[in-house]
Amino acid sequence: MDVHAEPADTRTVVAQAIGLTRRYGDHTALDGVDFTVREGEMIGLLGPNGAGKSTLLNSLVGLRRPSAGRCELFGGDPSVPANRRALGMTLQETGVPGTLKVAEAVDLIAAHYPEPEDRDTLLARFGLDEVARRQAGGLSGGQKRRLALALAFVGRPRLVILDEPTTGLDVESRRMLWDSIREFHAGGGTVLLTSHYLEEIEALAERVVVLVGGRVIADDTVDAVRGLARVHRVSMVAGELPELPGVLSVERADQRVHVMTSDADELIRALVRLDVDFSGLEVQQATLEEAFLTISGS
Repeated sequence: MDVHAEPADTRTVVAQAIGLTRRYGDHTALDGVDFTVREGEMIGLLGPNGAGKSTLLNSLVGLRRPSAGRCELFGGDPSVPANRRALGMTLQETGVPGTLKVAEAVDLIAAHYPEPEDRDTLLARFGLDEVARRQAGGLSGGQKRRLALALAFVGRPRLVILDEPTTGLDVESRRMLWDSIREFHAGGGTVLLTSHYLEEIEALAERVVVLVGGRVIADDTVDAVRGLARVHRVSMVAGELPELPGVLSVERADQRVHVMTSDADELIRALVRLDVDFSGLEVQQATLEEAFLTISGS
């Protein structure tokens, strides 16, 4: 018996993909993906364009049928409407009829749920109270995005899936959304989100799943994903550099050189050994963005 083994996670599984494969003609968007979302998790889903992120989300909620394998949502078939009752979702493109007023759009969605969120409270949370009587078609791009996000929370969901939730939002609106997501999660809600803003994943997610080429290549905490890449940024003021060990990339900004390396200690020893003239040396752990780019080979 391994006394050091991690205890099994006994939290309820709210969504999962089991051997999920999805093909579009000759293109395989997802290739045998196993993925589990447990109650109370905050998961960030990362991957380059075309990695299969949206296909995975759409499959989990029953909008796409697997070519092979299966998906479950709250223990059942996600294509059955009753199994989606505790789900809130915002896709990358969410359309609201332009003639509907903002308050009317919330009321329309709320009518589908037995105990919806209070409309005025919801509109205030997403900064839409002042445009409640305005038609959706007359909203700015950022306001339309905030309305789409508010609609994901109307039914008091147990699980919220957000696909690129803050695209097109200004910094203030993005921070407002972050606070709303944190509040929802602190109350026991489960969140699965994708984002091109990698600082967003760092700020929110407790677990990071990296998809590349339709396969999961990393699934762990933010810190563990950084550690998996074993990448450090070594910055210094220097002229032309000789060939150095473990160098992944080199960038110059003004007089500083930024070197991404898989072995910072060996690189610094080589700088000294080769008598390279440098100053202002700084060594930092890779950001999640740098780790992601290293892992995915982007």
